[in-house]
Amino acid sequence: MSAVNSANSGTDGIVLGLRANWRQFALLVLINAFVGGMVGIERTVVPLIGAEEFHLASTTLIVSFIVSFGVIKACANLVSGHLADVWGRKRVLVLGWLVGLPVPFMIMWAPNWEWVIAANALLGINQGFAWSMTVIMKVDLVGPKSRGLAVGLNEFAGYLAVGVTAFLTGYIASRYGLRPAPIYLGVGYAVLGTLLSILLVRDTRHHVRAEVANHGQAAEAMSFWQIFTLTSFRDRNLFAASQAGLVNNLNDGMSWGIFPLFFATFGLGVERIGILKAVYPAVWGILQVATGPLSDRWGRKGLIVGGMWVQAAGLLLTALTRSFDYWLAGSLLLGIGTAMVYPSLIAAVSDASHPTWRARSLSVYRFWRDLGYAIGALSAGIIADLFGMAWAIGVIGALTFVSGAIVALFMREHRGPV
Repeated sequence: MSAVNSANSGTDGIVLGLRANWRQFALLVLINAFVGGMVGIERTVVPLIGAEEFHLASTTLIVSFIVSFGVIKACANLVSGHLADVWGRKRVLVLGWLVGLPVPFMIMWAPNWEWVIAANALLGINQGFAWSMTVIMKVDLVGPKSRGLAVGLNEFAGYLAVGVTAFLTGYIASRYGLRPAPIYLGVGYAVLGTLLSILLVRDTRHHVRAEVANHGQAAEAMSFWQIFTLTSFRDRNLFAASQAGLVNNLNDGMSWGIFPLFFATFGLGVERIGILKAVYPAVWGILQVATGPLSDRWGRKGLIVGGMWVQAAGLLLTALTRSFDYWLAGSLLLGIGTAMVYPSLIAAVSDASHPTWRARSLSVYRFWRDLGYAIGALSAGIIADLFGMAWAIGVIGALTFVSGAIVALFMREHRGPV
């Protein structure tokens, strides 16, 4: 199968493909699991810490930690591609981990909510640098034939770790309290991720040069502003992907902040909230092992459009019902839809970008995508304070459906090299 065969011989003995680079690829999969786990420590317990320990009455104020995370992560994404080209992928990856090391300690020892917000600003840098580099380095390693598979495995590891950690933190919190015990997981993730990145990861810029040598089509020199505008709105495929990424993380940011509070208002305990918060990213993570390669075979557009609409169905089901079983079904739909969308979007951006500026184009896409965390959390918080949490979930669900329609209208299926 082409996905596992060494694809293209490069210069200086460099070979592109999963089989030829499986050791480094597997290491990056493991490291991205630790990156995802850093977010997972917050999915269940941090909104509840705001409500129960710091007694924050405003939903908008409670979700402010997601706003700080989203804005900083989006900006870190924006510069990560340029830094990767200038400094090298490994250095940016290590820097991301060094910035993330204090995060679990700040959350465990936070004397006030401002500490939690500051910790999430650092977490945004950690995620923007470290997660971006694991994606970019895997795409570098496998070459153009297996991008969907590479992204699917990367996101599988990251979001499965988010889901497993969300469940574990809920379970631990139900027995030992919201702090500090559940956050010890984050200490382990941060230390292991940092050490592995420093000691074992090798840079992949030579693989990019090999791909360029075999590409057969030169790229004109492009400034960062040209790449930014091309990815944001001038290229119809890149525009469609960028707005869908933004809305995808808009609904994820909403679910991160609103769902635990919404479920708690109906008397659900922290352990059962942890189950609901774990199902969505776990399904999302596991299914990407299949949906990433399927996007290589079937194309990106259909999976993106269908996935956005399945997400919308899951959100609307959650907003309109009042029982654990229906909420579980809604979480399953949300996970299935996101699994269809997430690797397909990154692969679609990679398809539409030349190897010489792909890292920067991906950084622009990830800027818009992760800005959705902040927009989703803030808008959902305001709607929830004004009209209730069910309204916030329903409105975000409707926006998700509209975003899928925009992809159906604008995106053209990509065939062949850029």
